[in-house]
Amino acid sequence: MSDARSQWLSDDFQPAFWTAKRAMVEAAEAAYRRHGVREGQQFILMCLWEEDGLTPGEIARRLGLATPTVTKATKRMEPAGLVVRKPHPSDARLVLIYLTDRGRNLEKVLDEEMRRLSGRALRTLSEEEQAQFIRFLHELRRNLTDA
Repeated sequence: MSDARSQWLSDDFQPAFWTAKRAMVEAAEAAYRRHGVREGQQFILMCLWEEDGLTPGEIARRLGLATPTVTKATKRMEPAGLVVRKPHPSDARLVLIYLTDRGRNLEKVLDEEMRRLSGRALRTLSEEEQAQFIRFLHELRRNLTDA
């Protein structure tokens, strides 16, 4: 590939990625807000649907986030009636995060919202292109996180 073409692709990547990411976040915010869930909280709920009663640190590790990020999010989720925070039975420094009935009952609803959102985002791509795109996103993450 010529240097000029390579430079153009490099210059175009960041704006294209940023605008696509922003569009995805905005669409997700609208979809989840209808159910009283802020964008990003659905991933915390997913962890708890899989295994209820996790510490913020355990959730953070599963999602590849910082523990303070999860702590802040779960503190917001509690007044929204999605989770409750309870003291850890054997370590007073820790809390455990549990789903409320409302949080538990959102599993099927939010799962459907996620499917619709993914369908909208990928609708013009063939199944093969969708699979390739997802592989590229995983590779991009690896490229940026590998030392």
